[in-house]
Amino acid sequence: MFKSTLAAALIGCGLAAAFATPSYAADAKGEWVRPNGASKIRISSCGASLCGKLVWLKQPRNDTQNPDASKRSRPLVGVQIVQSMKPTGKDGQWKGKVYNAEDGKTYTGFIQLTSANKLKLEGCVMGGLICKGETWSRVK
Repeated sequence: MFKSTLAAALIGCGLAAAFATPSYAADAKGEWVRPNGASKIRISSCGASLCGKLVWLKQPRNDTQNPDASKRSRPLVGVQIVQSMKPTGKDGQWKGKVYNAEDGKTYTGFIQLTSANKLKLEGCVMGGLICKGETWSRVK
C-alpha cells in the first residue's frame, strides 16, 4: 500500500512539474533590443523553428561585410540574423545559426530566455565550445 501511494505521489509530482515548466518558445517571440540600444530584432516562428529579423538600427547601414558581394549593398534592416533555431532540450534554450553583420560571418548560435524580459543570444565557434554573447531586453 505504501509503495503504491508513494508511486502515485511521485507520478503526480512529475506531472505537476512537467505542466509547470514555462513554454519558452512562445515567450521568446517578440521584439528585443541590444544592451547598447543600437539595434532591435523581432523573433517569430518560421516553420517549427524560431527566426529573428533585424527590424531597427539606430544608425541604418548596408550589409557591407557580407561574404556575398551581391548582398553588400542591401540594407541590414530586414535581414534575418537569427536562423533556424530549434529547441535543444535544455530549459528554454534554442540552437541554430546567428549572422553577425559586423564581420559578415554566420556562427552556431543559441538563444535562451533567462527571464520574462531577458534573452541571451550567443554566437559560437568550434561546435559551441567557445561562445560570445550578450543579453537582449524585451521591447515593451
